[in-house]
Amino acid sequence: MSQVTRRELFPGVWLRAVHTDKFKSAYLSLTLLCPLDKDTAGPNALIPALLRRGTAVHPDMESLSAALDELYGGAIEPSVRKKGETQCVGFVASFLDDAYTLKGEKILESAAALLGEILLNPYTQDGCFCPDYTAGEKQNLIDRIRSQINDKRTYATQRLVQEMCRYEAFGVDKLGSEESVAAVTPQSLWQRYQQLLKESAVEVYYSGSADPDRVEVALRSALAPLAQGGERTAPDCEVRLTAGPEPRMVTQSMDVTQGKLALGFRTGGQTCWEESYPALTMFNAIFGGTTLSKLFLNVREKLSLCYYASSMLEKQKGLVLVSSGIEFDKFQTAKDEILAQLESIRRGEIEDWELEGARRTLISGHLSTLDDQGRQEEFWLGQAAAGLDTTIEELCAQFETVTAQQVAEAAQKLELDTIYFLKGKEG
Repeated sequence: MSQVTRRELFPGVWLRAVHTDKFKSAYLSLTLLCPLDKDTAGPNALIPALLRRGTAVHPDMESLSAALDELYGGAIEPSVRKKGETQCVGFVASFLDDAYTLKGEKILESAAALLGEILLNPYTQDGCFCPDYTAGEKQNLIDRIRSQINDKRTYATQRLVQEMCRYEAFGVDKLGSEESVAAVTPQSLWQRYQQLLKESAVEVYYSGSADPDRVEVALRSALAPLAQGGERTAPDCEVRLTAGPEPRMVTQSMDVTQGKLALGFRTGGQTCWEESYPALTMFNAIFGGTTLSKLFLNVREKLSLCYYASSMLEKQKGLVLVSSGIEFDKFQTAKDEILAQLESIRRGEIEDWELEGARRTLISGHLSTLDDQGRQEEFWLGQAAAGLDTTIEELCAQFETVTAQQVAEAAQKLELDTIYFLKGKEG
């Protein structure tokens, strides 16, 4: 059994340690939590990649790689994520667990020290970031932002969110905008980096066989400069209770062979902080979140209206986003049928096998997270960003008791806010 503890290393710097001997590798991550904002999202997303280029001690990627090789070929990778309206930037690291080293060497302290060095002691030129490294990473990030359009399924959902939340922080992409990245200079980025270190709440995560007290000592030592920070507070997430009076329709034409229809619903204030959250999660599973869902079995399989149809829940923001791929001329039929499936759940038309299938799928999916260090870290980062301590096991226990009536009640609060349709160019 694994044991999860949480403790404060310095004011606003928290360590969550999962003490387990289930894995051969240890997993370590460090994340700065900052408010998602259109002006800072691009620069923030650049910083981890730039820090990973070199430190004062290991000034290039070659010498950093050599340092990682000494840790039995460990890895430290930059990471940029979005949880609610929090942008999460930092690093994820994995290395051999101390229990498996050949001569009983202790790797944890060296790995923590190297992570601290990458974060806190970067390679600089003339008192700020190296211009060559900055230029290279700017181009890499701009390429990443531009390439998002290549995956039309993800792109359609992204555009839906941008339109639906155009006056909210949630509408900002986790990588920021091309313009904000292009405007970055080594000097402006250095200032942004100093500000992040001083003001961001910090989440450190460890999973492995080391005793939590030892993990705390190793990380306190590696991250000592963070004790000097100012007021570190985790960002909030604005939840809009209702949609507009009429759903907004946004149509875009591109050179595509398959239409993309995306629908955005507000959940009427139901989020991960509410009592109705387990029922809302079950609703999403029955609606479009699994291969047993109404969207998958009816709209896709039975009626063949979509190449794919699924829904996802944004638990902090209180949104349900439906994503589907359709023939251009099936727009109205597919949209009507997706809404008809929602209506049937609202009326409580949920078969026993649908309810139990969703329950078992959700519970087994959550429990399988315990067998994957990366997914477990992702789960706990989401909980930290939301200020929650509910464990995976506790969530599963909540899913066990959800009734069909509670699912119907959760569905009744949904309001359609925005419809996004990506269609082909007219002949």
